[in-house]
Amino acid sequence: MKEGQATAIHRLDYAPPAYWIDTVDLTFDLDPAKTRVLNKMRVRRNPDAPAQPLRLDGEELNLARVLVNGAGTSFKLEGGQLVLENLPEGDAPFELEIFTTCAPAKNTQLSGLYVSGDTFFTQCEAEGFRRITYFLDRPDVMASYSVLLRADKAACPVLLSNGNLVEQGALPEGRHFARWQDPHKKPCYLFALVAGKLVAREQQIISRAGQPHLLQVYVRPGDLGKTEHAMNSLMASIAWDEARFGLSLDLERFMIVATSDFNMGAMENKGLNIFNTKYVLASEATATDADFAHIESVVGHEYFHNWTGNRVTCRDWFQLSLKEGLTVFRDQEFSQDMAGSPSARAVKRIEDVRVLRTAQFPEDAGPMAHPVRPDSYVEINNFYTVTIYEKGAEVVRMQHNLVGRKGFARGMKLYFERHDGQAVTCDDFAQAMADANPASPLALHLDGFKRWYSQAGTPRVRAEGAYDAATQRYTLTLTQSCPATPGQPDKRPFVIPVELGLLAQDGSALPLQLEGEAAPGTLSRTVVLQEAGLTLSFVNVPSAPVPSLLRGFSAPVILECDYSDAELLTLLAHDSDAFNRWEASQRLALRIATQAIADSALSTGAEGQIDSKILPASYIEAMRSVLRHPGLDAAFKELVLTLPSETYIAEQLDVVDPQRVHAVREAMRQELAAALQADWAWAWEQHQHTGAYRPDAASAGRRALAGLALAMLCLAARASGDTVWPGKAYQRFKDAGNMTDRFNALSALVASGHALAQPALARFHQLFKDDALVIDKWFALQAGSPDRGGNVLPLVRQLMQHPQFSLKNPNRARSLIFSYCNANPGAFHRQDAAGYVFWSERVMELDAINPQVAARLARALDRWSKLAEPWRTAAREAIARVAARPDLSNDVREVVTRALANV
Repeated sequence: MKEGQATAIHRLDYAPPAYWIDTVDLTFDLDPAKTRVLNKMRVRRNPDAPAQPLRLDGEELNLARVLVNGAGTSFKLEGGQLVLENLPEGDAPFELEIFTTCAPAKNTQLSGLYVSGDTFFTQCEAEGFRRITYFLDRPDVMASYSVLLRADKAACPVLLSNGNLVEQGALPEGRHFARWQDPHKKPCYLFALVAGKLVAREQQIISRAGQPHLLQVYVRPGDLGKTEHAMNSLMASIAWDEARFGLSLDLERFMIVATSDFNMGAMENKGLNIFNTKYVLASEATATDADFAHIESVVGHEYFHNWTGNRVTCRDWFQLSLKEGLTVFRDQEFSQDMAGSPSARAVKRIEDVRVLRTAQFPEDAGPMAHPVRPDSYVEINNFYTVTIYEKGAEVVRMQHNLVGRKGFARGMKLYFERHDGQAVTCDDFAQAMADANPASPLALHLDGFKRWYSQAGTPRVRAEGAYDAATQRYTLTLTQSCPATPGQPDKRPFVIPVELGLLAQDGSALPLQLEGEAAPGTLSRTVVLQEAGLTLSFVNVPSAPVPSLLRGFSAPVILECDYSDAELLTLLAHDSDAFNRWEASQRLALRIATQAIADSALSTGAEGQIDSKILPASYIEAMRSVLRHPGLDAAFKELVLTLPSETYIAEQLDVVDPQRVHAVREAMRQELAAALQADWAWAWEQHQHTGAYRPDAASAGRRALAGLALAMLCLAARASGDTVWPGKAYQRFKDAGNMTDRFNALSALVASGHALAQPALARFHQLFKDDALVIDKWFALQAGSPDRGGNVLPLVRQLMQHPQFSLKNPNRARSLIFSYCNANPGAFHRQDAAGYVFWSERVMELDAINPQVAARLARALDRWSKLAEPWRTAAREAIARVAARPDLSNDVREVVTRALANV
């Protein structure tokens, strides 16, 4: 754990380093208890910086020797830094040698050099390299690396680092060595080494440029059979980046290594990506369709970083979204292209927007709200957020929308021509996009557009329409506003691209002709809202239209429009934009939910359930029409028929009674299950068989709809006492030929609370007890199960005592603790506050082991100030209990301090 109280670091205080490091020659003698690290650097003064001592960052290191040009020198340790003052004068490079030791086996933070399952791994982003050796641990210091690894050959037969393998051989006493050289300069956060007992799937490829490359996916022995999909995803990523952006693999080899102990999903270290096993290992027997999709996406994401993050990197950590937002956009585009059909592309877009709305919008409205390019931070690990990643991707997508697909490609080309091999800023990227497209709306409004980088909060766009039948004119007025966020009480207007169309009452698309235009244009167009308001006058509109606004979710905003139910039903049935068809279904469901929550006449029973009817007949019929529609893809139907989450519903309320929200949503699900019972049965019969397993979008969509149908049928059976469908679900669970169908059936039983759930859970554990990733699903399913009589929290406490549970493993902690605290609001927000007590205990317990993971758990109560009583007071007391701990890490202290300040 970091010592002392960190102070805030401010973006405007950025200054270039006083020294540059040109070359780094590292020698590792690997030992779990005591690894020796010899660091030889060629250093020179920065002539553009004021003269000052060289301050090298270090953490939990044992310093043994410091030499300058081969001779001893004076130094001091000050505030976690090695300070050198008596250095050679002038601009000539000098040699600096530092010898340290560290204890990888004791490193539970999983930052720096650590051991997992007798294998050595590193994680250096953001500030882990300082836990390996003293260094200028900042992203704008880029150096050439040569790495010599030495270890016991029996314990570590595989020795890997960045770049190309240039030499390997035997050493005395059963040891061996490998030397790696990276041909590309990089910042230290991209350094990596791996050493242990691993096996590899290998593939030789020839790039479009005609160059040969070796691809390798390293895993533990026994897991090799689960790496085919990861390798296929890597090959697809390489081919896509060459085809879409002309970006080729720039190394002789590209390696992926999987470990079960990892704080994140994966890391893009140059040429040696280290992955959480969750995003590498997959077989049809052990991984769901969602797992296969996530692997493809994450493998693509980390590979795409090779250019957007590695070849061009961040000047400082405030520019984190320069690489992450851009690369998320690229992996989203890759996944859409891999999905194939327009409908499958729309499904992927909807899924991405759901994540943004349920995770990022609340962050933008909470105590941790920050701009895409933050102005300050206390602990940089806390800013690996959905704002940086997902909202950052939307900012890039808006630039894509404003310059067009070809214009975006031109901008990317110019960006690399200008900045390859450099550490730059978000402004540099936006400037390249604008300069490559000088006549585009982006270039014309660039200063205003950059507010997306500097202003936090989710803008609200209000749309009001008026139709004049006499003149056949439709006037649409768009206005924007943005709520205050911490440190930013007032916001200037954003540049917001709004894609729109108009539908006639019968659902047909109307040609768009603005006043002053000579003739009707296309059926859809993008307008730019750049001021507080914008008024559009459409002419030759034969009847009052239904506006289809923000098509494809063209900007990350909250759209406020007073649609009638009839208008939403028209959009749902007829809009050519698949996103807005789905959006209409969500608005209808959300309207029903919020009205029911506010309806004091709707009382709850003894167990908190609502027995009254909530759903209007029109909504039920609309859902039936979608379910039975012969022209809609199964995946799209599943999205439309899935109600908005409790988290998303809660965000629409000023004051949140979490139990009321839970009760209303469950009542809506129960009613939809019963009202469409025959239709669900039809959907199950029509979609349950998908043939030989394939993880393609169409097959996955059919399995998703069949899974939803089975869950709804089991839910309806719970109310009626019917045993047929739970029996069918249990049989499906036993007979399923793939994990998706098996887990869907198990989930249906658990969610419905049927007695067959317990033997199914026991059987599932027996089948997969030796597969860690599948057992993660087993833990998560139980922690996320419906709370009946307050049973979930005791179950979670009981599962913490299970022999296969370990708080030290991030995946296992997330599967149980996070699934309960973050993803099961009905069970977590107990009236007796026991859920909050449990949360505070786990945050403090985790903080002593792994502050990064603890800080992420700490954010489960970000939105405490919106809660109704008694939850509000109880939540605040729990946060204060954590904040009162004197030995908190900076990671957790920043989160809870900001939470308490947000009242």
